[in-house]
Amino acid sequence: MHEIEPYYSWRDRYTAETDELSPFFGNQYNEFAYDKKIYNYFIHPQWDDIESQGLFVKLLFADYEEQFAIIELFGEWNDGIDNDMMLLRRELIDPLLEEGIIHFILIGENVLNFHADFSDYYEELHEELQEAGGWIVGLNFRNHVVEEMERADIPFFIQLRDPFNQVKWRPYKPELLFQNIQNLFSQWLDDGLLKLS
Repeated sequence: MHEIEPYYSWRDRYTAETDELSPFFGNQYNEFAYDKKIYNYFIHPQWDDIESQGLFVKLLFADYEEQFAIIELFGEWNDGIDNDMMLLRRELIDPLLEEGIIHFILIGENVLNFHADFSDYYEELHEELQEAGGWIVGLNFRNHVVEEMERADIPFFIQLRDPFNQVKWRPYKPELLFQNIQNLFSQWLDDGLLKLS
């Protein structure tokens, strides 16, 4: 667990801890010791805490002019114990919404498990983003996590089925990744394959 670190190739372009509009502005990271845990397991110190026992995040990129953010997730997404969607909203998504971000790309390849509870926070976010002309998309979540989310009807609120779940995102610069996801989203809407309401 401690060897899984957030994606770092865009750090020459953006870091949340130096972005005055980011909820993680001013965060400092321990370079010499592991100081964060998921349950009893130490994790890499570069992950950011959202007050969850099992889910950590990294705001990889935010573009306030183009109104998008790319967020990497790590750990266990557990709405049953911690109501992680509430924490994700309160600690990260809502502050970004206040700064005009309406498009969210969640990278989920390091989400190890998902446990559902109520879908109220998902539905509220979906409606809020839809009214603003935005969306939330999940990339590369593990198959068993997608299956659990499907059982809870989460893909109605967070688009994470193919083709979104097969995007090879690392070769892209963040702006091009956003443009490609936006194009996929628009194409699905035009084809009637994506239902927003």
